[in-house]
Amino acid sequence: VDRRQRQMCIRDRSVALSMVLIIEGVLPFLSPERWRLLAYRMADMDSRSVRIAGLVSMLAGLILLSLLR
Repeated sequence: VDRRQRQMCIRDRSVALSMVLIIEGVLPFLSPERWRLLAYRMADMDSRSVRIAGLVSMLAGLILLSLLR
């Protein structure tokens, strides 16, 4: 891997991380009460349900990424 490819990879990952941070910040910024309620509900969920929600989120992200690329 040459230097240019390595720089592009780092840039792409940085852009992806930036987008995640932006998306994650939208709900608390627009509706802090709703975000807090969601956090309380997540805290009350059992571990299996949280894992399933995480798995569904990851799969949706992978599918979307594969469609976009």
